Amino acid sequence: MSTSPQEERGTSHRLLRVGENIRHALSEIFARGEIRDPALEGVSITVTEVRCSPDLRNATIYVMPLGGVHEEDVVQGLNRCNKYIRGQLSRMVNMKYLPKLKFSSDSSFSEADHIDQLLHSPHVAQDLVEKPDADEPEGN
Repeated sequence: MSTSPQEERGTSHRLLRVGENIRHALSEIFARGEIRDPALEGVSITVTEVRCSPDLRNATIYVMPLGGVHEEDVVQGLNRCNKYIRGQLSRMVNMKYLPKLKFSSDSSFSEADHIDQLLHSPHVAQDLVEKPDADEPEGN
């Protein structure tokens, strides 16, 4: 199975720029606190990344509530308020077609914590301690 030219080159600058514009606008919308949903009341939300499809019709927004508290509830609340958020976003981002939004939980923080725990585990720490070489004489 062959890969598309887009996959071979990576993400284009245009997709990255559009994703960053959407991320900044979403951060501003969340900071204003205008979204009315029980799952989002009093929750500070961080938008970590926005990935747009190559045709700019769909965007996946990776979010994380402050402290990771009620992560799934917050994502579900954002997906319920999708139409309102998209309407607010359309006023802030100048695009011919605004992408359909899908909110998802960002797992990169938990993955980083897991790797950090692995690196600090006693099993890995024993491999980091220098052992004297058997070929070198010990006293001289």
